[in-house]
Amino acid sequence: MPRRTLPPPPPPAHLRTWPDRNALLADRGMALEELRRRSLGVHRLLLLWLLGLGGAIGWSLLALPIQMVEDKEPMVIVFGPVCAVLGLGALVPSVIGVVLGIRRDRRIRELTDTWLALDSHPTADSALRSPGLSLCWLLGSFVLCALGLWASFAAAAYAEPGRDSYGDVALGMGAGLVLWLTGLVGVTKAVGHYRWAVRKLTPTVAAGGTHR
Repeated sequence: MPRRTLPPPPPPAHLRTWPDRNALLADRGMALEELRRRSLGVHRLLLLWLLGLGGAIGWSLLALPIQMVEDKEPMVIVFGPVCAVLGLGALVPSVIGVVLGIRRDRRIRELTDTWLALDSHPTADSALRSPGLSLCWLLGSFVLCALGLWASFAAAAYAEPGRDSYGDVALGMGAGLVLWLTGLVGVTKAVGHYRWAVRKLTPTVAAGGTHR
């Protein structure tokens, strides 16, 4: 299976060819583990941070021509359009990457629910909770949110009239907002995974423990 391809959904009931339940559970377990890795893997968190950094750099490049105009730099005619193009070239792909990542997570959630509904194996399914990875997403994204908020408020609160231009404030607040939104995406994902695990996995484990 190609690295970028998600596991397919389980085949319809009339096309299933598993010889026994153990074979079904084996394929089910491999699919669920791969989906868990694709959703909560550390590489996904690092990719989100990289996209956020790209967005912040893009915004900084877009704010640079404003600073040059306020400083009456004569080279703004040359460097202004270049910075605008480079800024859009960094900001737009970052936004698109985040949006595609959110859509991919929805698809992964749909596939996970489909494979979970195929059968029940509480012992193996408990690994899908991934409390360590979920906590890593939550704490890392929370720090990024705090950093973004600090940058935004600091740029506005500590701006000195006559020394800090509107371009400086726009640079700090815009870059901080990009970081805050990036962290918010990660926090939302961590909280959403926790709620999903409580809703989908806890009843399954409880049901498996009630049989005597």
